[in-house]
Amino acid sequence: MRIGTATLQFYRHGALVKSYAVSTSKRPPSNVKNSLGTPRGLHEIAERIGAGQPPGMVFKSRVSTGRHFNELPDASANDNLITSRILWLRGLEPGVNLGGDVDTYDRYVYIHGTNQENRIGGPLSAGCVLMRNLDIVELYDDVRAGDQVLIAD
Repeated sequence: MRIGTATLQFYRHGALVKSYAVSTSKRPPSNVKNSLGTPRGLHEIAERIGAGQPPGMVFKSRVSTGRHFNELPDASANDNLITSRILWLRGLEPGVNLGGDVDTYDRYVYIHGTNQENRIGGPLSAGCVLMRNLDIVELYDDVRAGDQVLIAD
């Protein structure tokens, strides 16, 4: 994934399968806890959450709320919600994105859907990687826990 170009490239056996538009942090990239920056480096998918849920389903604390984002009050329309699927990332580089104040997993950094699909491609998140709902559902079906994710500038 490239932060600068706001794209996530999915490779299988070294060959590019598909490229997706994404959004990353409103703040500069950062691996430090509480920075709200998207972390760089080599990661793996630690957990896959949301199988079988319809696109647009809202999650709170990684649990389905049972409601599509369009069913929520208008106040939620301005919030960046976690929707459709969650790919929870774990850093693989000790001192860079694993352990201490730079631990991606402990920071709850995900690749997930959003209710702000019209803003994908620009800075939008508080550190997560955001995708359009149908795109994250498609990617989710193609990846497994342990698959690697490289986040670079």
